[in-house]
Amino acid sequence: MSRIDFASRVGVWWTSDQWSINDVIGRAREIEQLGYGSLFYGEAGGKETFTQAAALLSGTERLVVGTGIANIHARSAPASESGARTLTAQHPGRFVLGLGVSHAPLVERSYAGSYSRPLSTMREYLQTMDAVPAEVEPGAQRPTRLLAALGPKMIELSSTAADGAHPYLVTPEHTASTREQLGPDKWVVSEQAAALTTDRQEGLRRGHQHLHMYSQLPNYQNSWLRQGFDESDLVVGGSDRLAEGMVAMGDAETVAAQVTRHLDAGADHVVIQVLGEDPAADPLPALRELAPALGLG
Repeated sequence: MSRIDFASRVGVWWTSDQWSINDVIGRAREIEQLGYGSLFYGEAGGKETFTQAAALLSGTERLVVGTGIANIHARSAPASESGARTLTAQHPGRFVLGLGVSHAPLVERSYAGSYSRPLSTMREYLQTMDAVPAEVEPGAQRPTRLLAALGPKMIELSSTAADGAHPYLVTPEHTASTREQLGPDKWVVSEQAAALTTDRQEGLRRGHQHLHMYSQLPNYQNSWLRQGFDESDLVVGGSDRLAEGMVAMGDAETVAAQVTRHLDAGADHVVIQVLGEDPAADPLPALRELAPALGLG
């Protein structure tokens, strides 16, 4: 298994595009002090992912920083490989390169690209990365790669051409099936959204708000159908059943129990995405409350 020096088995997933990078670094330092082992974040037209990773890695001491995910349509394969090698050379064991094919509407609108053959596109992208000569960052480790893998074919590619998978918006049962397909020697880093509130209606509101965009994307719709949901769950914002299936709602112990289900199902590491009152809310108050229930500190 490739090297990732997680300080604990639980981390954080937080896309902070609406925050200044200096404020993000300050919060990353507290996330590290609380005992969380990582900070993963997305890339969908906000901050540039490698620049952000460099800032976060330099601004913390042992926190693992992961792209969740870097959009392969946003840069060439050699650029991804060489940039990731440089970060790995500077911060061994602390950078995880999560890669994904993104979604047709985003790729065609924001990158003027074609979304045909996503599996073949990813396979060819990884092969081109492998061909980058060793003279680029000589002596550096190859960056640890995880793929945003929801369906069985992309999960298989995560095993044969990468170091594991980064499942997003999945149940513990999906984590278990991913582990079974990947075997014991690949990384599984699962994301778990959480609404830290004992008010069910408020939890559902946050869940539907969170799912609003995702529920309109075919990749996630197909993933949820494979996970046992049905067409009635695929309304904009998701049904209540889908929201409760994707978002852990309740007190700190309830959220921690859902994280444990992913770990028991075979995840090596789980990243918690805190859903606040609005998407730009500061995640730290909830992360502070969750840390003792998660056994961190």
